[in-house]
Amino acid sequence: MLTAKNNVAYIRAEVMQRVAKSFVENGLSDIDEVLEELAGSKNFRRNPEAEKAALKGQILAAMGFLPQEADANRDLKDFAAEALARTQAARAGLSVIKAACNACRSKMYEVTPMCQACVARPCETNCAKKAITVTDKAFIEQDKCIKCGLCATYCPYGAIHKSVVPCEEPCPVNAIKKDADGREEIDIEKCISCGKCLQSCPFGAIVYNSQMIDVLNALKNPAKKVVAMVAPAILGQFGNDLGKVIAAYKALGFDDVIEVAYGADFTSKNESAEFVERMEEGAPFMTTSCCPAYVKTAKVHVPEIEKFVSNTGSPMFYAAEVLKKRYPDAVSVFVGPCLAKRLEAENNPNVDYVLVFADVQAMFEAKGIDINSLEAAAFADEASLQSRRYAISGGVAAAVANLIDGRADYRPMKIDGLTKDAVKNLKRYALKGLDDGCNMLEVMCCEGGCIAGPGCLSMPKKAAVVLEKYAAEGKNQKECEIH
Repeated sequence: MLTAKNNVAYIRAEVMQRVAKSFVENGLSDIDEVLEELAGSKNFRRNPEAEKAALKGQILAAMGFLPQEADANRDLKDFAAEALARTQAARAGLSVIKAACNACRSKMYEVTPMCQACVARPCETNCAKKAITVTDKAFIEQDKCIKCGLCATYCPYGAIHKSVVPCEEPCPVNAIKKDADGREEIDIEKCISCGKCLQSCPFGAIVYNSQMIDVLNALKNPAKKVVAMVAPAILGQFGNDLGKVIAAYKALGFDDVIEVAYGADFTSKNESAEFVERMEEGAPFMTTSCCPAYVKTAKVHVPEIEKFVSNTGSPMFYAAEVLKKRYPDAVSVFVGPCLAKRLEAENNPNVDYVLVFADVQAMFEAKGIDINSLEAAAFADEASLQSRRYAISGGVAAAVANLIDGRADYRPMKIDGLTKDAVKNLKRYALKGLDDGCNMLEVMCCEGGCIAGPGCLSMPKKAAVVLEKYAAEGKNQKECEIH
């Protein structure tokens, strides 16, 4: 995957900020002018028309539309009018901007000039399909090659290179593939909204349809109370002082801010009780359920394991319940690192909108909010240190373990990052049980945990340091009162 520092990320952030600013200052009336200005300042693609088409797709996504479903001949102002009139957010999804897609060549193995035409020729002798011959150097017949990679594995010079499609390779469920023209398309029914393709495409061709305009519209309405629920991964995303960050959210217009980690305390309590009950009933194992990308993977791609998935609600589920009890008529907005949370929200009447941290950063910039200049605020409810660690791989399993208290034999293991191989392992676990006699499986789609989600602003390692420091300030779960 690409690092956070690259031109695709910079352009995406600038587009989001310019769209948010257009809303704040002009009600999106100048959105076509924004496109022209951006197109005039960018020069990364083969021709200006491709650059403009790519930027138009990104602006559409920022306003909540899927570019692949939008009429390319319509002006942006027409879409802006629709966005402003929308009373319900469009179905969440990821989309490919066809004009921006490079139509990268399919996965293949190639021989580089490093080949020495050695006597051993392990590439040739280990190829089951006899696709490799060696003269002055090795040659691979692509029509025969099955992409097993044994030749690259055994080459003593590392002379055989694996070429991949950057967006296809990290997709754990093979939901993205080429169309008839060689450009990528996403099967929304298969897609788990993990965002790995978005994080990996070096052409910025993959986008998500943001709900930022919907939230800005709600915040603008004085008749509406709007409350934010911020995920534990917020630590380190907007600076190290969480109190100032909370104040910044209120400066945006949010009436209150609820810590989703407080909801995680409910998850830990209920999931530990469910685990004990399942073990008493003779279940071989149980898996966590707080990662919505994994939950959809189980439902759609590995139905064999679905019966082992915990029935306990996610931290967002419980935080939303708390929110609606306190503010029955409020517009509820979950803010976190995760695109897949939008899938979960679509089935939860207590969650109206979902933003990622990148969306909120654009809103801060559009409204000129200087976080460091604000007086710190605080959450009304204090979450436990264990629940604040939910955003780090292993955190959920550790929080549940803390509340088991010897009521059951608890032997956890984890999947730290959902990959193609991990999906294969899930199928094996469903049939044969977990490895090493374990009976609890934590599954995090993003490697390192939620702090590595596609909507994050900070590098995962940096965010983890800040989060651990903040978590240490919290109480033990057993000392917290949840109500």
